[in-house]
Amino acid sequence: MSNIMDRLQSLGIVLPAASEPAARYTNYALAGDLLFISGKGPSGKPKGKLGIDYTTEEGYRYARLAGLEVLAVLAEALGSLNRVRRVVKIQGFVNASPDFEEHHKVLNGCSDLMLDVFGEHGLHARSVLGASSLRDHLPVIIDSVFEIVLD
Repeated sequence: MSNIMDRLQSLGIVLPAASEPAARYTNYALAGDLLFISGKGPSGKPKGKLGIDYTTEEGYRYARLAGLEVLAVLAEALGSLNRVRRVVKIQGFVNASPDFEEHHKVLNGCSDLMLDVFGEHGLHARSVLGASSLRDHLPVIIDSVFEIVLD
């Protein structure tokens, strides 16, 4: 895998500062060579539901922004994104109206980001769930697992 910071720069991506946990939990937990990142929402804390307040395309952008939050926490936890061996799993929660059916297209925003950043090592298992509500009325939250190179 090439230098991830160089790849971010070539993609025009600047990572935000890692956000703090919203309640009594940690941003990440290490178990062996797996790093679990707690659920992250998009920066700016937009509020609303897909299918009512936001379109699928807007949801895609919010999922990408949530993915950037995940990468920021990952970089803080590891010191370098070059320590990521691969993205193992992405799980998305989409705050959506009962008739919304494009959850998978929304989560592509995060999945596409992981592929852009990590190349073939960004291909991951994935699940997406519709939710009647999410904390702070966020439109999407991303939960993730990464395999890392240990020190």
